[in-house]
Amino acid sequence: MGANKPDRPACRVCGSSKTRLFPAAGIVYWRCNACLATFMDKLHLPEPVSERKRYESHQNDPADPGYRRFLEKAAKPLKARLSPGCRGLDFGCGPASAMAKMMVEAGHFMALYDPVFSPDLSALDVIYDFITCTEVAEHFHRPMEEFERLDSLLHPGGYIVIMTCFQTDDDKFENWHYRRDFTHVVFYREETFQIIAKRMGWHCEIPAKDVVLMKKPG
Repeated sequence: MGANKPDRPACRVCGSSKTRLFPAAGIVYWRCNACLATFMDKLHLPEPVSERKRYESHQNDPADPGYRRFLEKAAKPLKARLSPGCRGLDFGCGPASAMAKMMVEAGHFMALYDPVFSPDLSALDVIYDFITCTEVAEHFHRPMEEFERLDSLLHPGGYIVIMTCFQTDDDKFENWHYRRDFTHVVFYREETFQIIAKRMGWHCEIPAKDVVLMKKPG
């Protein structure tokens, strides 16, 4: 990239300085050698208007049985660990939250927060028994700050369930369908979440592919 080579950033997921260029399809990404995350260079991060248009095109109907089955692999292990009547937050809920509906049907109370579709900051003034974060973490422009915020919103002994497509093999990354969504700006491996958990002091489980269940000690 010659004179236009971008400055090497610290990892936006774990903070490590051990990052290296990992370009794909004309876009500058960085790979963290410490946590194995891959994240888009800040110069390529999408603008809010284009992000919103992309999110509005998603077809995530809470009544769609297929979509509910998709989310169930995150909801099921979480529900198995909760006592009746817990209070939860769907963080990054989108325009209509199927996950929140499913958790309410299971007997829990849900609040919603989304910086685009449900930006009520009062939802971030409450401490929760559990947090759901499904198909959201790949959109984080500042992942480390977001994980720290999630921790601050959780009671000791509480759970966070994260659902995101784990990184594909490096030789498939450029053509990977998940990377081609321009709003997907950070990608994680199972090992990445283990390192995030260690940094945050969380216990980490991988109950299913693309699902991470974290527990805050209490």
